[in-house]
Amino acid sequence: MIKKYLVIVMVLCTFSLSAQDYFPKNDGVKTTNSNFTAFTNAKIYTSPTQIIEKGTLLIKDGKVVASGSSVSIPKNTVIINIEGKTIYPSFIDIYSAFGVSKPKAAASSRSPQYDSNREGYYWNDHIRPEQKAIDHFNFNDKTAEDLRKAGFGVVNTHIPDGIIQGTGSLIALIPQGSDADRILDNNSIQYLSLRKSVASRQAYPTSLMGTMALLRQVNYDADWYAKGLAKTTDRSLEAFNKNKSLVQVIHAGNKMNALRLDKLGDEFNTQYVIVGGGDEYERIDAIKATNATFIIPLDFPDAYDVEDPLLAQAASLSDLREWNQKPANPKFLAEKNVPFTLTLHGLKAPKDFMPNIQKAIEYGLDKTTALEALTTVPAKILGKENTLGTLKNGAYANFLITSGDVFEKETTLYENWVKGKKHEITPMNTTDIRGDYKLSIAGTNYELSISGELSKLKSSIKTDDNNLGSKITYKDDWVNITFSSIDTTKQDYIRLSSRVTASKNLNGKAILPNGNETSFYATKIEKADETKNDNDKKNDDTVKLFPVTYPNEAFGSKTLPQQETILFKNATVWTNENEGILKQTDVLIKDGKIAKIGTNLSAGNAQVIDATGKHLTAGIIDEHSHIATDAVNEAGQNSSAEVTIEDVVNPEDIDIYRNLAGGVTSIQILHGSANPIGGRSAIIKLKWGESANQLIYNNSPKFIKFALGENVKQSNWGDNARTRFPQTRMGVEQVYIDYFTRAQEYDALKKSGKPYRKDLELETLAEILNKERFISCHSYVQSEINMLMKVAEQFNFNINTFTHILEGYKLADKMKAHGVGGSTFSDWWAYKYEVNDAIPYNAAIMHNQGVTVAINSDDAEMSRRLNQEAAKTVKYGGMTEEDAWKFVTLNPAKLLHIDNRVGSIKIGKDADVVLWSDNPLSIYAKAEKTIIEGAVYFDIEKDKAMRADMKKEKNELITMMLQAKNKGLKTQPIKNKEKHILHCDTVDHQN
Repeated sequence: MIKKYLVIVMVLCTFSLSAQDYFPKNDGVKTTNSNFTAFTNAKIYTSPTQIIEKGTLLIKDGKVVASGSSVSIPKNTVIINIEGKTIYPSFIDIYSAFGVSKPKAAASSRSPQYDSNREGYYWNDHIRPEQKAIDHFNFNDKTAEDLRKAGFGVVNTHIPDGIIQGTGSLIALIPQGSDADRILDNNSIQYLSLRKSVASRQAYPTSLMGTMALLRQVNYDADWYAKGLAKTTDRSLEAFNKNKSLVQVIHAGNKMNALRLDKLGDEFNTQYVIVGGGDEYERIDAIKATNATFIIPLDFPDAYDVEDPLLAQAASLSDLREWNQKPANPKFLAEKNVPFTLTLHGLKAPKDFMPNIQKAIEYGLDKTTALEALTTVPAKILGKENTLGTLKNGAYANFLITSGDVFEKETTLYENWVKGKKHEITPMNTTDIRGDYKLSIAGTNYELSISGELSKLKSSIKTDDNNLGSKITYKDDWVNITFSSIDTTKQDYIRLSSRVTASKNLNGKAILPNGNETSFYATKIEKADETKNDNDKKNDDTVKLFPVTYPNEAFGSKTLPQQETILFKNATVWTNENEGILKQTDVLIKDGKIAKIGTNLSAGNAQVIDATGKHLTAGIIDEHSHIATDAVNEAGQNSSAEVTIEDVVNPEDIDIYRNLAGGVTSIQILHGSANPIGGRSAIIKLKWGESANQLIYNNSPKFIKFALGENVKQSNWGDNARTRFPQTRMGVEQVYIDYFTRAQEYDALKKSGKPYRKDLELETLAEILNKERFISCHSYVQSEINMLMKVAEQFNFNINTFTHILEGYKLADKMKAHGVGGSTFSDWWAYKYEVNDAIPYNAAIMHNQGVTVAINSDDAEMSRRLNQEAAKTVKYGGMTEEDAWKFVTLNPAKLLHIDNRVGSIKIGKDADVVLWSDNPLSIYAKAEKTIIEGAVYFDIEKDKAMRADMKKEKNELITMMLQAKNKGLKTQPIKNKEKHILHCDTVDHQN
């Protein structure tokens, strides 16, 4: 009877295929289907939280007319009784590229492209808000079928290309009819990303921080354009302004970028919907604080193949933890009430979606929340709550018919109706034959197991301890099984064929390897106590989640360090003040500050540390570093003053912890030396475990990196890098003069009160002219150092610091007269041609001329032993121990204009101190405690304990992975990841 009704519905549907009422019909008689369709006796989820038992769903013309337990059914209604079945709203994916052709990549070339190759659009080719997905859309039947099989009825598709990618289109996955039926909204969302367009080779931006700066500049330019102040037509800015009213979806790809982009959006009162990376659980409180809605992928990693113990040693703790923790990401988001929807993005195929969401549920995701994430949440993001995501009256008739709970592994998806059109996944009258059987053929007994989806079954046949290869097909109520004979020396097969009836057992004809026919019987094994077995199974399969640490990697802490009140007793205190080095002295730290210095200080509630025979110093400050950042150079232009390292601070760089172990508490993260005018700096404290924003100094002094020498004129970039100005040292000087002249004009216009276009690059340079921002300049050769000082004097400002400055000894007197400091290496020389004249006495000579001198690292490894680098100046130049120590503490603090806060042990200054086991200039000295603002961020004893805990945790995770492999789960080879070390000349080409 059910079949009869289904056939009627299919026929009726064909009469109404997308013939719009005002279109002429020239191929027959024009007909209209005015019938209703009613699904009765079903369990109906009208929404994730509203459930009707034994209800009726009434639809007409592709929409829901009514739903409830006592729906009045009109006479002209096709009634389908689906007793025992469940109806759900079909799923929605709002981050799809369905039906959109991939943009053609630009032709390759050895030489970089610096300018746009489009006219009438924005100056940067990677900004493409004028693109419309609908203009590139072609319905793909096969992909649509795969999506429907995964439970999806609607997707929002877009062009996944460019930084600003244009608008998406909302598509119903119906193969019948035309786009007129499928397109629900042809201008639905504006999409953005951090990736450049493949359709252009334009170099800028080459870095993440360049992309961030570009997004800022677009917003400022769009505002200027909207006011009618632009002199030319820009179709990109016109489209961007028009699209501002749309939902803004931006692809972040990981938790760090999510936090960065949300902060950027706040600058322009834009609340992005953020496509995450599945690692949000690692910074869940910060993610919660964004107030953003997230689009979450479900691409969970496979276990690693760790059978080889030597290879297993190469697996990082963070990678092992990711396998354990990532499936719980949706659970953590839900527990923090972070709104999120789920996406197929990142999966190899739509068929992988349901197993992964089942895994997320196994790891603690509530089923109601999972259903909301696939229905009502994406509908709300789209602003389509009244038509999508529920089965309330007036909504599109987009729904699934299943055999039971849609998220259970044994549940069968029978049909996926989209806009009232039926799409059969599995015939509804299919008998479920899955289970375990006792199979008997010609006196031989076997164990038969049938599993998988009804539409794609799997079989397993065993006898004694032998697993026999088998294959099963099931169609039109007939099941056929072929399996290998017991004799494995022969390629013989036994073939079974049975008609499936209402009986739970199977019986039919068996054809033996010799061709003889016989009967077979397969008796289904009933589970004695299914509830008990299920409970036992749940207890056996309880997932053990390892706790998240801060950061969530090796040497992360289970809790963030907190300020303490600490009293150091009887220490040798290197004050870096007029008092010099104080013996047997007490220092009290309270409320993050140095509270008292003296003898016989009382403890109160303070933690007392016996520092007898030990040395207490101010924390080391590295004036020139490239650790703790995700980018170092923006090399797409000869000036990148618009970019800032603050956008790309990476608080999870293990070198932060390693530097703490070397007594370093503050660093300046400098832009690299890819261009004469580089990007802005970030001055941070090494608060291991905190977020990027917590690392950056409050009211941080403003710095920018300039550079001279070989790097900026691309001498060492290869023969193809010959198109960007400047190519000579003379050209470098002209770049400075040109930019500062333009900055003067810009600043004058800004101060005049007249309208002006905000230019981030010129804003920064104007800050230099107004002595609000300081220059730290990469430098080697005497002549160029002279040149830049003269350029600065021409524009009435001073260079703050020459860093490297390996020929500083040649013009230390001029440096003193100019008022510039020198931040140099202790004994690096001859590592490239322009440093051939470097000498290890450089620091001492500059110091003796009255220049403020610091020793820096410019190196992730050297920064861990800056105390020893400072000690070298005692040998090379005869510096006193106190002055040598100031080279890595007080003097870099002065150069960075933070000496009022750090750099010495003085009452009222920040409690950034280090307790050393010995004289800090000794090669035997170890940092026992490194304290920042009264919180202990490194403790040598705690470090030892953590190493033991990490070893234990890693071993336990490896055991769990071995167990997963033994269960037949997929594994992946161990990845030997080498840390990407950034240097002055590192250029990461952003794709």
